[in-house]
Amino acid sequence: MRGTDRREQAVERWGDLVWRLALVRTANVHDAQDVFQEVFLRYFRHEARLTSDEHRKAWLIRCTINRAKSLLTSPWRRHTVPLDTAAQIGVEDEYREVYSAVLALPEPYRAVIHLYYFEGLRVAEIAACLKLPEGTVKSQLSRGRALLREALKEEIEL
Repeated sequence: MRGTDRREQAVERWGDLVWRLALVRTANVHDAQDVFQEVFLRYFRHEARLTSDEHRKAWLIRCTINRAKSLLTSPWRRHTVPLDTAAQIGVEDEYREVYSAVLALPEPYRAVIHLYYFEGLRVAEIAACLKLPEGTVKSQLSRGRALLREALKEEIEL
């Protein structure tokens, strides 16, 4: 398989995962695009070292989290796109309202809720990706669910 075909296949296979995680971590479409591009540039440089699909997925999640964190802590970061705009892109219509509420959560809760519900990772996998103890992940999931429940309850009442 040619290099271009292999790269297109990788982006097609893993692109949604990287995009959604970048979006949920940055809460900004333009920043998520930057993270997405940087993650795949790094992936193409390192893909020969990744031995299995599970290894690739874990590497892509960790790299996306690291790139988003670097971007968010960069002094050049500008907040230009509201969360409402970010929630409009890359999410199916039936999940938009819920995803908007997830994006409005504070960062630690937003990340674990996204990884658990939208990416289907188990608590142990999330703990490994975020380099947190499993108990912390469970606490953040519980608190995030409570905040999400409250936010969605307010939406329904309006």
